[in-house]
Formats: sequence, structure tokens, C-alpha cells
Amino acid sequence: MASGLNLREQLKKILPGILPKNPADAIKGTELIQLVKYSLHSNYSDATLRYHFSIMSCDPSSPIAKVEQGQGYYLRSTTIHSLESARNFFNYSGPGSLFGDPYGGDEVDVVLTRANKFRVIVARYQLLAHKFPFSFERSFSHGAPLENQWRYPDLATVEWLIGEAYDDGMHLDPKSIEVRRRMGGSAFRISAITLKLETHYGVVREHLFKALSSALWSNSAELVIAAEMADEQLVTEVRKLSDIFGIGVTTLGLSSQKLDDLPEAAAIENMSAREFESLQSLFSIRRISLPRDRGQLDWDLVNRYRSDNEEFAELYQWISRCLIDEEAYTMEDYRSLNTEEPPQLQAVGS
Repeated sequence: MASGLNLREQLKKILPGILPKNPADAIKGTELIQLVKYSLHSNYSDATLRYHFSIMSCDPSSPIAKVEQGQGYYLRSTTIHSLESARNFFNYSGPGSLFGDPYGGDEVDVVLTRANKFRVIVARYQLLAHKFPFSFERSFSHGAPLENQWRYPDLATVEWLIGEAYDDGMHLDPKSIEVRRRMGGSAFRISAITLKLETHYGVVREHLFKALSSALWSNSAELVIAAEMADEQLVTEVRKLSDIFGIGVTTLGLSSQKLDDLPEAAAIENMSAREFESLQSLFSIRRISLPRDRGQLDWDLVNRYRSDNEEFAELYQWISRCLIDEEAYTMEDYRSLNTEEPPQLQAVGS
């Protein structure tokens, strides 16, 4: 370890290789101190290390997180980008929005925690249906263009049309890929999903328009809402509007109380398929309207967004890698490949 690095910088480099991803496997402070000491350049007291663990676990830019209820530390999956982008899920849009921020102080942290759980739940639910999720986060970070709110969804899912599913993933059939390419068809379809914790009369039109606007480039637009819509008159209005514009609307029946009672986001993210299926007993899914398939992607818009936005470009680099390797990678698996960037995907080869 370079001697010029202070303790905090050393820990940022060391901890990702030590900490477990799953909070259920969290390492207690005493054990973590001993593991860290082997890799440190200088000798530090247990008290100093314990102090740094505690301080860094409160910093969303650091790699260490503390178990919410209990003891121990694990590898942080919630980043500054995911925290900032999660604000899209409740009725807060920041400067230039149509509506103000109804939350303040500590309440924002509570709602952000719910939002992060909700995002992970939707992503895991899509994956169970063999729809591979991509989360847009950096596109909504501090300093990002305001128009990104209307250009990009919170989540996009890739559904492979030429694959064979198995327990741990999906293989893509090269012959089917070639047949579809020659016939001008697509090997996949993409749904653009807008996420909201809840909706009501004051914001429902904004939510539907956000879902429509951020999905103009995709095959279909969806709005997924955590809480149920108890007002049947509101349900009727949403159904009419969504049917006109072809937006799929689904509620999961997850109230604020239910989200608060769930394990933290990282624990949900690391659940086995069987554990997550058990979690679904808490859902009360209601499909208010189905999305309308628009046919082919808008490749002019796709190519423009790929040039304008690195995160959008990564989405298509991921799809390209899957096609080249004939394997439907999850986004996490793709990022772990650490291979050269594949050739740019062309519309004819989609």
C-alpha cells in the first residue's frame, strides 16, 4: 500500500475485497479490524479503525455500510448516484419541477430507503420473468441535465426473444439471431419503466407523461407504482389515460409500512430466487393497463441518446456483448467481465 495514502484512502481500496455483499453475512467490527490490519501500510489502533468504520458507513460514497438493525458491516451497493436517482420515485423533482418537495430533514432519508428497496424489488421481479433490468442512476445525479428526467426511464428491461432459459440464466440461440437479423426483426425488446412510490390526482398526469416521454425510444412504456390505488375513480381515470397512450400501469400493493418492514435493499438484492419468491407473498399486484408494443425501436433516437449519454451507451454495449457471446448476461455479470468494448450494435443486427 502506497505510503502517501491516508487511512481513509487505504480503507477505500482495501474494504471492497474484504466486505461481503449480503448484509446477512455482515462482518462484525472486531473481525473486520483484524482482517484490515493485514493489508494496512501502517499500524493503527483498534479504536482508530473502529472510528473510521463508523464514520465511513454513514458516507454514501464509501464502500462500507452498516447493518440497519443489528451488528456488522457489508459492501455498500447504494451509491450517491442511486440515492439521487431514487428521488425520482416520490413526488420530488428538484429545481424546475412542477411540484415542490413534500418531505424534509430525516423524512427524506426514510423515503429514500423505501425507494431503494422498491427499485430492487422491481428489478428482481422482472428478472424472475426473464426480463433483464438496467437501472438508470448516473443520468439523474447532481449536475445532470434537467431534460434527462424526460428522456430516460428509471429502469429498462431487456426481454430476449430468441433464448432458452435455465436455472442460472439464459442462452441465446445464434441461428434464431441470424434468422431474425436477415428478416429485419429484433432479437430482443426493451421496456422503459418509470417507478413511483405512490400517485394521486395532483401528480398522476405528470407521472403518466414522464412514463410516456422517457420511453419514446423503446418498444413499450410502463409505470410501476409501489402503493395500491384505493380510489377507484382514480383507477378509472388512469386506465383511460394509459389506454389512450399505450402505457402499462401496475401497482404492487406495497405500502410505506410494508416497505419499512422489509429488509434493507442490499439484503433483497442478494436473496436467493426461492427467498424472493417468498417475499412476493407481501405483494398485491394489480395490472391497471397493459403496455402497447410499438414495434421497432426508434433507432434515430437511440443513436442520438447513445451519443449524448454514457449510461444509455452502456445499455447498448451490454446488449451487444450478450449478442456476441450468445449469453443473456445480467448487468452485474456484464460489468464483471472486464473485457474490451464490443463493436457498436447496428439496427439491422438488433
